[in-house]
Amino acid sequence: MRILGIDPGLRSTGFGVLDAEGAALRYVASGVIQTTRSAEQGDLPARLKVLFDGIRELQARYQPDVAAVEIVFVNVNPQATLLLGQARGACVTALVAGDLPVAEYTALQMKQAVAGHGKAAKTQVQAMVQRLLRLPAAPKADAADALGLAITHAHAGRAVALLHAAGAQRSTSSMYRRRS
Repeated sequence: MRILGIDPGLRSTGFGVLDAEGAALRYVASGVIQTTRSAEQGDLPARLKVLFDGIRELQARYQPDVAAVEIVFVNVNPQATLLLGQARGACVTALVAGDLPVAEYTALQMKQAVAGHGKAAKTQVQAMVQRLLRLPAAPKADAADALGLAITHAHAGRAVALLHAAGAQRSTSSMYRRRS
C-alpha cells in the first residue's frame, strides 16, 4: 500500500510518501509545498490554488492508494485556525477530487504513534521518522510530520479496517462505535 501523508499549512504544507507492506515501511519521497512566493503572499485564493495543484501533482506522480491528513487543532488565534482550516480544505478537496480515500489523524495521535507520547517535540518526531524509515538525515519538520502521518496510517489503518469489518463505524468525534 502506498500512503501519502499530508501536514497542511497555509505557508508550507508537508508531504511524505511511503510504501507499507505488512509492518515493513519503505521511504519513497517527502518535501513541502510552499505558497510564500511574494506574488501569492496576500492572495489567499491563489495560495489555496497552489496547494490544490500541488496535491494533485503529488497524486499523479506517486499514485498513492490512500492519504493520511492531519486534523486541524483549535489554535489560540481564531484567524490562524480559520486560515489553516482553509488550507486543509484545499488539500482534502484535491485528494478526494482524485478519488483517493482520506484517513484523518490528530497531531497527538501521530506523535503517540511515532514518538511514543503525544507531547513529543518537532525534533523528536524528526528523529523518530529518520530512525523508523532509516533515512540518512532527519527530514524538515513539515515533511517529518507528513511522514509521521503516513507511518501512523500504516500501523493504525490496519486496526481501523478491522474495526470497520467488525461492524464499528466512525462518529463525528473520530471515535468508533458499534453500528446499530
